[in-house]
Amino acid sequence: MNLRRLFPCIALCLAASLAQAAGFKAVDIPAEGQLQPLQGAIWYPCVQPKSEVRLGPFTMSVSMNCPLAGEKRPLVVISHGRTGSFLGHRDTAEALADAGFIVVAINHPGDTSRDKSRTDEFSVFVERPADIKRAVDYMLGSWPDAVRIDAERIGFFGFSRGGYTGLVAIGANPYFGKRLRLCAGKSDPLCEQVHAGKLAELSHDPRIKAAVIADPLSVFFTEESFKNVRAPVQLWGSERGGDGVTPASVVGIANRLPTKPDFRVVPGSQHFSFLPPCPAELAQSAADLCSDQPGFDRAAFHADFNAGVLAFFKAQLG
Repeated sequence: MNLRRLFPCIALCLAASLAQAAGFKAVDIPAEGQLQPLQGAIWYPCVQPKSEVRLGPFTMSVSMNCPLAGEKRPLVVISHGRTGSFLGHRDTAEALADAGFIVVAINHPGDTSRDKSRTDEFSVFVERPADIKRAVDYMLGSWPDAVRIDAERIGFFGFSRGGYTGLVAIGANPYFGKRLRLCAGKSDPLCEQVHAGKLAELSHDPRIKAAVIADPLSVFFTEESFKNVRAPVQLWGSERGGDGVTPASVVGIANRLPTKPDFRVVPGSQHFSFLPPCPAELAQSAADLCSDQPGFDRAAFHADFNAGVLAFFKAQLG
């Protein structure tokens, strides 16, 4: 090959490779009224090389605080499951950022690995969808690189309670009833509204144009809950379920969505198989989160899972 032609080609390939690196920085979203501040992180495409970054027990291959590369980038918002964290789907966030997406993942206050103060409170289920809307508002408004997001290309990713959160965000209406168990014997303002049958409709965000939902908690959804859902959905289900999610309940959601979802059941998986492979120290202290059935390769599954999620978002958001 002509060397004069080869060197520009090499330079172009290197530049393209570096442009796909995942940048990473923390994000703090201010409180709004009675809603607490949101903490989390943003993954995004940048042009600086990656390095190994350790946060708690987790190691990520990212470029800390590097400048954002490109314009009109699509945005994906991530919602974690019960007592999870914004790092719970870090591998998916990295894969999306490597491919050119901006990704923001937040902690839902009171329902995280470090703050379980409201895990069993009804307020968590009301506030979670509002947290997502606040995150989108911030990313399109106050975030320093807001003008470089394409506001017409916003997606959502959620697991377990995060799946419930996403379904509500794209238009689903849960039914709580006047005798909600979470409000039994309680007289806080939200539960008083439940008892009186006057709870306001939860927060929806029509700016979300596509959603990936993994093993969602569905206990509050009915036959009528999904009639206003318009966004395309990629729905993932585990074969064995867990943590309040059953395979049948996920099939029920697939059957009730107005538009047939891209529905995938993962053979041999359990509920927490949708979390990335655990580092050794976490595997010892959280076996329920980290253990799979014999023969199930979580690392291999996540390679396929992230590729499927990326392909869906590329198809729906461009």
